[in-house]
Amino acid sequence: MPKPIETPVPSRAELVDHLVRTRIAGQVATPRENNLSHYRKLANGDRHYWLGLELGDRWTDEQDVLAVMAERCGVVDDPTHRFGQDTIDPELTVSGLDRMAARLRKAALDRQSVLLATGHPGGLLDVHRATAEALRAAGCEIVVIPNGLTADEGSVWQFADVAVLERGATLWHTHSPEPMAAILDGLAAADRPRPDLVVADHGWAGCAAQRGLDAVGYADCNDPALFLGEAEGTLQVAVPLDDHVRDPRFYDPLVAYLLAAAGLLDA
Repeated sequence: MPKPIETPVPSRAELVDHLVRTRIAGQVATPRENNLSHYRKLANGDRHYWLGLELGDRWTDEQDVLAVMAERCGVVDDPTHRFGQDTIDPELTVSGLDRMAARLRKAALDRQSVLLATGHPGGLLDVHRATAEALRAAGCEIVVIPNGLTADEGSVWQFADVAVLERGATLWHTHSPEPMAAILDGLAAADRPRPDLVVADHGWAGCAAQRGLDAVGYADCNDPALFLGEAEGTLQVAVPLDDHVRDPRFYDPLVAYLLAAAGLLDA
């Protein structure tokens, strides 16, 4: 069984309060104008904002993108709100965690293989690490990526069981799908099976989902593609949150809630 974590498991109401106080949700730091700019660029076909998904011509109206983001992330749904503060609904964050927990529970019950990856190591690395530790303790195989992988002028490594992009001895913040593509291509070249589940964010999650893998992930309010992927059924779960708040330890109660809901903590 997984060893107990030090952070107490919050109730839903306690977690909602914590998310708002730490600005993981609620009144988040990402400004409205940045969100709308990203929605517009996605709708205009800028693939940097597609995060590895193939959206075709289905999302060419930024107002349609805004409508999905209001529904699934909780941003302000008023299209005339162009500047200032924007929001993430903490209730949607917790509901997303519940959906992710159900998929993690299935992975544990079936002893599935799981690949974890992050394009936001400054914020989410330890979230994924703790998830990997709990899944391994429950009997899952944590996929070990092939050696020697490269993407986007960097190296793809695993650090604390989590795949990351490294450049110049620095873990890199990236939205690119190419590192995940390198892993999946490397597994195929080595005649190794694909993971049963991918837990990730940014283009790592989008690429995996687009290639037909079960994928769940975290997404900020200025990263609409994963929410569109969830709306279309390509991505199984997109959990809305600010993916890089001031202190990474702020995510600890979120992780405790997730793992407890998935049945991955000691009673």
